[in-house]
Amino acid sequence: MRLLYALVVVGSTAPVWAQYAGPAILTRGEAPAAIRGAPITFRPFIELSGVYDTGLSGVGVVDPQGNLANSSAYGVEITFGVSGSHQWKHTLIGLDYRGSFRHYTEHTFYDGTDQAINLGLTHQVSRHVVLNLRESAGILSRNFGLLGLQQTVPFDPGTTYIPTTDYFDNRTFYLSSQADLTYQRTARLSFNLGGDYFANQRRSSALYDVTGESARGDVQYRIGRYTTIGANYMFSRFGFSKGFGDTNMHIGSVSYSVRFTKNLELSMYGGIAYVETKFIQSVALDPAIAAIVGQIQVTRLIYKTNFLPNYGGRLSRKFHNGIVAVSGSHMITPGNGLFLTSVQTNVGASYNYTGLRHWSAGLDFSYYSSKAISNLNGHYAGLSGGLHISRRLVHSLHFVTNFAVRQYSSQDYARYDRLIYRATIGFGWAPGDLPLRAW
Repeated sequence: MRLLYALVVVGSTAPVWAQYAGPAILTRGEAPAAIRGAPITFRPFIELSGVYDTGLSGVGVVDPQGNLANSSAYGVEITFGVSGSHQWKHTLIGLDYRGSFRHYTEHTFYDGTDQAINLGLTHQVSRHVVLNLRESAGILSRNFGLLGLQQTVPFDPGTTYIPTTDYFDNRTFYLSSQADLTYQRTARLSFNLGGDYFANQRRSSALYDVTGESARGDVQYRIGRYTTIGANYMFSRFGFSKGFGDTNMHIGSVSYSVRFTKNLELSMYGGIAYVETKFIQSVALDPAIAAIVGQIQVTRLIYKTNFLPNYGGRLSRKFHNGIVAVSGSHMITPGNGLFLTSVQTNVGASYNYTGLRHWSAGLDFSYYSSKAISNLNGHYAGLSGGLHISRRLVHSLHFVTNFAVRQYSSQDYARYDRLIYRATIGFGWAPGDLPLRAW
């Protein structure tokens, strides 16, 4: 009896393979625990749809009155991709890829392609050490800023550096790479070291490109079977093209995660960010001085420091046929290529449903409000929503339709305001008897 008791005690304190089953830790970029590690068969798909887009606007495209272009067009779009996950003894890999090509009957200047991939890999290096790799990359022209949880990847895309607030229909290339090494000291105590690199490159020379790096570390402690608390530190840097300037940040925070039930959990964090911003600014000279030196403006270096709150949270619930999540954050972002370093407040919600027989649906909503603190001072905001519905018709043939809308607004720049939306309807093919999952 004593031997049995000793084994129970040891088993409850010493880590075993993949023993940590507590709630997801948002500061580590983890997806909700209820969907991590659940293998989903890899499944390709292809769709052919008619499309209607409004608010098409390229950089520098204006009408005869000098207003921003606001074109609408019908077209055809072919969309394809594959998603799924697989788990081996010590490794889990999850993939979500989606690509599309579109052609408009008029305004063919806006013909283009969108490509996006999320890839996550979790590998148990040893009894105590886990390696996590997260990769997001893509090309986009039309951006509706919707980042719902994906059931096939083991991380939350909302914790990456995917651009979600770009304004123009401009070709943008993005890359976000993240790596974490977690040391599970005991069943309760763990340490994490991680690093990030991202790059957003925009085709138009009128917009700014940005690259960034960050290094972070944390300590997490499970105070109970379903509750984890922790302390986190991160250093981040944004660097902008054209020698414009950069932003450095030191962020300290505490985190709290709780798993209320097997499928319902909350993860949140809060702290302070010390932000240093350096940028080049052109200043007009007084006419009297300009007449003497022969210049109408000079360039000066602006240096600013701020202490700003930094916090966020996510509440998620997994159902038998889907997952719903609500999230929010207040953080520093690299802007959208027009406005640069910004203080941004985000609120978002998503729901994905995959029926057992015929239907699947996806619903996303997001709102952001930002204040630029770098090149252009001012507020800008956006409100987005999207709905995807799929119904299996016969065997592997499906009916698919999508609708997405976005409202851009600014209390400081009236011409920033515009409403855009897109609607598609068509047919899709995917092997198997289940309806197409909502991407």
